[in-house]
Amino acid sequence: MTRSPSNKPSGLAPDRRSFLGLSAALGLSGAIGLKPAAAAAGTAAQTRIAEADPITADERETRIAKAQRLLAESGHGALLVEAGSSLDYFTGIDWWRSERLTAAIIPREGQIMVVTPEFEEPSIREMLAVDADVRIWNEHQSPYKLVGDWMKDQKLADRPLAIEETTRYFAVAGVQDAMPRLRIVTGAPVVNACRMIKSPTELALMQRASDITIAAYRQVADKVEAGMEGRDVFAIMQANMIALGGENPSGGVQVNEGTALPHGSKERQVIALGSTILMDCGCGADGYRSDISRTFVFGEPSEDQKRVFAEVRRGQDIAMETAEVGRPAGEVDDAVRAYYEELGYGPGYATPGLPHRTGHGIGMDVHEPINLVHGETTPLAPGMCFSNEPGIYIPGSFGVRIEDCFYMTEDGPRYFSKPPQSLDRPFA
Repeated sequence: MTRSPSNKPSGLAPDRRSFLGLSAALGLSGAIGLKPAAAAAGTAAQTRIAEADPITADERETRIAKAQRLLAESGHGALLVEAGSSLDYFTGIDWWRSERLTAAIIPREGQIMVVTPEFEEPSIREMLAVDADVRIWNEHQSPYKLVGDWMKDQKLADRPLAIEETTRYFAVAGVQDAMPRLRIVTGAPVVNACRMIKSPTELALMQRASDITIAAYRQVADKVEAGMEGRDVFAIMQANMIALGGENPSGGVQVNEGTALPHGSKERQVIALGSTILMDCGCGADGYRSDISRTFVFGEPSEDQKRVFAEVRRGQDIAMETAEVGRPAGEVDDAVRAYYEELGYGPGYATPGLPHRTGHGIGMDVHEPINLVHGETTPLAPGMCFSNEPGIYIPGSFGVRIEDCFYMTEDGPRYFSKPPQSLDRPFA
């Protein structure tokens, strides 16, 4: 981006800079005479973002029915889903993970069971959006025995129990100890088959999260000043996303040589004329995420910065041109990497070049199966959602990542957010 430098001094004291980051997030910076993030948030609040309907109980029941059909087809008895995004996906229970087991057991047919500590039961029932048998345990009791007894009551103990793949080991071991003869298998094929294909309601929520993030980006550019660090810029972005209605903002901002590392550096980097700034930010809408990256230059960009930006933009276009229904997902990554190798990058995942996959699945989690990565054979299908982020990184110098997410339709890919066309208008 082309931007006139600020007349403010470039050197902010570290303690003042830290306070800027905190105050921007809280909307308090006006109290210390700095350009207020509260004003930025006020501007953001005036931007109208289209609403999206939440996930209904009926849709969750449909998800459970699909999982049960897949369990029956696989010969499994039930699926155990620990607290996390998949528990929310099936039941509406948005719960954190602790040493105390809260989980749902989805049988191959019939009513699901939810197990939770007795003192958590009122909170769990408040969130529970589907019909379920809630069974409780006290601190001196074993939740795993409770699961085992229920499976025996349901005559499921002689069939494999599928485990959602992010479930922690101690929970799996606890169930196994309670039922030594039980066969435990991965539940990834069942869960992924449900979650990979998004419904129109899910796509609308992801569109809202994307719209909020893009609107917040467009209100950040004029707030960036010499002397800031990445955390200061992210604090402003975070405040904007919250003001626009975004849930749980996430991400970060890298500056200068830190942009050449895909997930940044811990080294302190300060914005000055010519600095490359890489922002990777997102937020949620009723539990569904956005993930958008933008790269810009403070001051006048160099010819090298412009060239690499244009190469990454072409990489995004190649990814979209390759993403066809029925095509193996890995071929998208292969096509982008082949183009970069023609330019002299790589080879493969070597730098200077693209050291990470071209894209990842996205939905309730920022990273979900499947990925746009070499060797992935899963065919692309309508309803699948991905990031498109074929960055180029030049160690010791700078990196460029432009990231926009898309979803597959019967006619091919469609963006949630449209990428900028040039480094002169990085937020357009």
